[in-house]
Amino acid sequence: MDDSEALDAYSATVVRVAETVLPSVAAVSVRTDGGAGAGSASVFREGLLLTSAHVVAGAREVGLAFTDGSSSQAQVVGSDVLSDLAVLRAQGRIPDPVPLGDAAHLRVGQLVVALGNPLGLAGSVTAGIVSALGRSLPTASGRVIDEVIQTDAALNPGNSGGALADSAGRLVGVNTAVAGIGLGLAVPINATTLSIIDTLAAFGRMRRAWLGVAGAKVALTPEAAAKVGSPTGMQVISTVPGSPAAIAGARAGDIVLSIDGIAVYDPTGLQRVMVEGAIGRRMEMVVLRSGALIDLVLEPEELRLG
Repeated sequence: MDDSEALDAYSATVVRVAETVLPSVAAVSVRTDGGAGAGSASVFREGLLLTSAHVVAGAREVGLAFTDGSSSQAQVVGSDVLSDLAVLRAQGRIPDPVPLGDAAHLRVGQLVVALGNPLGLAGSVTAGIVSALGRSLPTASGRVIDEVIQTDAALNPGNSGGALADSAGRLVGVNTAVAGIGLGLAVPINATTLSIIDTLAAFGRMRRAWLGVAGAKVALTPEAAAKVGSPTGMQVISTVPGSPAAIAGARAGDIVLSIDGIAVYDPTGLQRVMVEGAIGRRMEMVVLRSGALIDLVLEPEELRLG
């Protein structure tokens, strides 16, 4: 295959994805008490769209506009700032959904296409490759979104909330941030985020557990690593006075190795355990303190934001 044939194959793939996905990507206009904003969203189920939580934060009115010239008002069904995902319900007829993929199957170097419909840049399409997987993205809440997809597909202003699609035209991510020149980040579509999306669509909110502990990933000594079967753990930096972690006896300097029988290799590992089912349930947290393994029994509370 010569260079022209390879370029034609690449172009044909991007064109096919654009023709398949772009009609279902909406320009989102938002009015808040503080002014106006814009972004993008993708139809993922009949009448429902997926976007970034920060795009619709504080929204009083939400408008949708599609590349075929149709438009609709929408309401925010549910928003989760910790994953930066939000679900919208259109109040009129909208295009068909984009098929959902699974970002767990993505590989570094794989072709991806970023699609948005920002106001003034209708039908924005850029292509690139997956340049890294498993990135972490800090949020305004102080937590991090894990398993973030890094791509070199350029993101235009207003592309937040738009679709990141694979070569088969499946939605594998929601574009959430421009991290630098030639660098974009997307929240993945995977088992974890699908559960969040389903919960937002059904109940309008997410419930998460809270321990009141801040931590950082640390490398374990060879002796400690041999005990737990992992080279890393989460070191406790601080605990909130009166929090479940503080009441259970957790201290700054402790290294959390597991909670509820699940290994904790870093702070995101702890976050994965702090789901709705953990609220009010007694569980055991194993920590390494001064070379000794200590079992702490704690009872997570519901996380309250704001």
